[in-house]
Amino acid sequence: MVERSQTGGWMPSLYEPIKKVGQKVAEWFAPRSDAAVTPDTYQIAMELPGVDLGDIDIGLQDGMLIVSGEKHFEHEEVGKSYFFSEREFGVFQRTFRVPPDADTEAIDAEFKNGVLKIILPKKRAADGPSRKVSVRVG
Repeated sequence: MVERSQTGGWMPSLYEPIKKVGQKVAEWFAPRSDAAVTPDTYQIAMELPGVDLGDIDIGLQDGMLIVSGEKHFEHEEVGKSYFFSEREFGVFQRTFRVPPDADTEAIDAEFKNGVLKIILPKKRAADGPSRKVSVRVG
């Protein structure tokens, strides 16, 4: 049986439940990220277009860097019906293992043009002369 849909056209009634499945999937998303290393730092870049700075949280726990937050989505349906909506929204969380030589006391983060950049400096090797350690025979 074919029913008249909210779009004003003649579409199978099966269309509406499919549309709602996409809305439920979009209630959680995982932002795209890059991780890189330089001689002095570890760097993470995360795409967060449409996310407000106040909705981002960065923390350290048990050797893990945790980036979480929420992207709010205003979906106005007054006077229009959507055939589809591909924009992601909802809560997100990404977890990154912190390398053992990262200086967790000097982590820096910048949010610009929808991209979150996190810099983890590497610990500097202890200055001073090196010495040889002798091995005893037991």
